[in-house]
Amino acid sequence: MTDGASDHSGSGARIVSAFLRRRREQIAQRWADLSLFQTVFTVTRDEAVEACHAVVDSLAVVADSGRVDDLEAPGFHPVRDQLVAMTASRTRSGLSIAQVDREVGVLGEAAMELLVADAPETGPDELCDVRIQLVTLFATLRVMVVESMLQENQEIIQRQRQQLLEMATPVVKLWDRLVAVPLIGMLDSARSQVVMENLLEAIVEHKATIAILDITGVSTVDSLVAQHLMKTVASARLMGAECVISGIRPAIAQTIVQLGLDLGPVTTRASLADALEWALERRQRNVRSVKGPES
Repeated sequence: MTDGASDHSGSGARIVSAFLRRRREQIAQRWADLSLFQTVFTVTRDEAVEACHAVVDSLAVVADSGRVDDLEAPGFHPVRDQLVAMTASRTRSGLSIAQVDREVGVLGEAAMELLVADAPETGPDELCDVRIQLVTLFATLRVMVVESMLQENQEIIQRQRQQLLEMATPVVKLWDRLVAVPLIGMLDSARSQVVMENLLEAIVEHKATIAILDITGVSTVDSLVAQHLMKTVASARLMGAECVISGIRPAIAQTIVQLGLDLGPVTTRASLADALEWALERRQRNVRSVKGPES
């Protein structure tokens, strides 16, 4: 872009900034009756108008900087959180991202109508550039809102995934100081990490001395998962609890052997019932050793 074109665009952006400040109240009054603001601010209309004022002021700052196509323009920062909160409220009402994007787009259409009303005060060439700057400003606003919504949705999905992982890996107290983790379904590295964290927390909470990892419901185990299980056993031992793995299927046993993993230090049992029997006998022996030979 030449210096002349750059200066021309900068002039158009400044005119947009002046227009937004001059028509601040009219724009806010129009926006307050639109769905995006009207359905979010339901207490009083004045509350919606004040929120509209804040958005107009921020856009005027962006236009004044000449960075109408820059998502990182400082003026966008004050309004980002407000608009994200508003659009999140709309999505919770059942609207899709495309529908919310359309509601944000209507804000620009309302502002453009007022800009056209100012046309007699502006030359045709200058008006064309001003309209381009205003359209670009609101297009950037829409991109910012959609990008923020996608990021927010991704964070929600991640939180829900974490919650599902925790729900799918419960730690059950079977007996005094005896806990078990029955694993069912696909076991990957992320879930294995959750298993370790939940088990260690349960060992502390229940003062467990024995923990059972039952993988009867797990169909496959790769090298990373096997290593995670080994680390879980080692971590439990460091916490003062003995750990036994039960329900190793033939296919998983073959995989562990093929991977060359040494399960020598790890206690294993064929089934959960066998592991529970071992744990109760182990606990009984520990109790007798503490009480002494007479018991």
